[in-house]
Amino acid sequence: MRIDKFLKVSRLLKRRTLAAEACDGGRVSVNGRSVKPSYNIKVGDVVEIGFNSGAVKFEVLLIKETVRKEEAENLYRIITE
Repeated sequence: MRIDKFLKVSRLLKRRTLAAEACDGGRVSVNGRSVKPSYNIKVGDVVEIGFNSGAVKFEVLLIKETVRKEEAENLYRIITE
């Protein structure tokens, strides 16, 4: 699954276009490397998203095309906020 779609499905970012802009702006890194929106993530990848107020680092636990709102947080495990 593309990183921009995963960020939207997992509800870490609200819209896919916002996720794509974050990737293009260099604010999203996977396993320590800055990635483009088309990067295919895998289970076990460590993703870091930079925000104005700080950063969120999480590990990908599960990849699903669609999930309910209540199940979205089962897709990842937060490492640091």
